[in-house]
Amino acid sequence: MLKLGQKVYIIDDHFEQNLPLGEYGYIIAYERNQDNVFDYVVRVPKTSKHYFVVDADVEMEEVLLELEADRVEREALIDFALATRNEELFRRVMNGAEELDLHSEEEEPVKDLLSQEDFIKQINLKAWI
Repeated sequence: MLKLGQKVYIIDDHFEQNLPLGEYGYIIAYERNQDNVFDYVVRVPKTSKHYFVVDADVEMEEVLLELEADRVEREALIDFALATRNEELFRRVMNGAEELDLHSEEEEPVKDLLSQEDFIKQINLKAWI
C-alpha cells in the first residue's frame, strides 16, 4: 500500500477514464469504500485534477527508475558483447543469468562423475577436432 503524499507516476489506464499517462501525481487519499473498485485518489499537478485510480495504474518513482536502470544496463551489456564479439556474455544477457546458472549447475556434477579414462577419451576427441 502506498503512503499518503507519495509521488507516483500513472503508467496505465485500466478503466479508460482518460488518465494522463506518464504524468506524476501525489497520493492524497485512500478509497475506503468496499463497493468501489478504486484504491487511491491521486492529485496530478499538471492538470490540476484529482483522479480515482486502481493500484495497478500507478507505480512509485523509485521502482520505475530501477526498471529503467536495469534496461539501460542490459542494453549496454548487449552492445559491449556485440562490439567485442563475446558470444558467452551475449548469450548470458539474452537468456538471463538465472538460466545460465541453472544450466552450469547441472553440468558440474556430470563432470565430477567422469572417470579418469572417460576424461582422457574426451580430451583426445577434442584434440582431433
